[in-house]
Amino acid sequence: MCTLTTKAIEITNLTKMYDNGRGISNLNLQVDEGDIYAFLGPNGAGKTTAMKVMAGLMKPDRGDVKIFGASVQDDYVNAMKHVGCIIETAESYPYLTANENLKLFARFYPDVDQTRIDECLEITGMLKYKHEKSRRFSLGMKQRLGIAAAILSRPKLLILDEPLNGLDVEGMLEMRKLIKRLSQEEGTTFFISSHLIHDVELTCTRVAVVYGGKLVSVDYTQDILSNYSSLENYFVSEVDRNARV
Repeated sequence: MCTLTTKAIEITNLTKMYDNGRGISNLNLQVDEGDIYAFLGPNGAGKTTAMKVMAGLMKPDRGDVKIFGASVQDDYVNAMKHVGCIIETAESYPYLTANENLKLFARFYPDVDQTRIDECLEITGMLKYKHEKSRRFSLGMKQRLGIAAAILSRPKLLILDEPLNGLDVEGMLEMRKLIKRLSQEEGTTFFISSHLIHDVELTCTRVAVVYGGKLVSVDYTQDILSNYSSLENYFVSEVDRNARV
């Protein structure tokens, strides 16, 4: 008997074009609940545009995004109810401490108390900087604080644009472990864009490649690695192939 997999994200004919001809065109993809889904592409391929539309930060020219069955365009509150995200950069209030930043964000959620705030700071390695103001933080520390804010409400889906940006090697290893842990222990679904292909290879279960604003391939990581020596070789091959078309 076949069991139906719940769709965490359904993107249908999504189009958002800019005056310079860049953007995304007729993007169609589905992310299953529990996926750690990578969204790869060269600079200017349309990754951040797509993620901004998914998060409701930008209106598309046409098409729709559904998150757990709710349309981001027509039912935004329900669509984003179980979503945490970082798009482009992790923002914080520089004159507030790490703890104060998270207490401010926690006001948006009914069930987030100080214990949960401390737990998120601990998970992201920021507990020892709890009482430091974020203006003193390095880029990597700000990124960690952003991840802590994104997971405060125990979201079912995390949309992360370059989550490893600014992290040192130790931080990257910890972030990979965190992603896998949340996926395995809490069933969290991830939609991740990254230019660090080796980390994607070690972390993500499915990989989509976007080029020139169009989705050119989607496959499971294990199937890709059964045909290519590395995810990087697959990615370069897909980009080269579509650049010639």
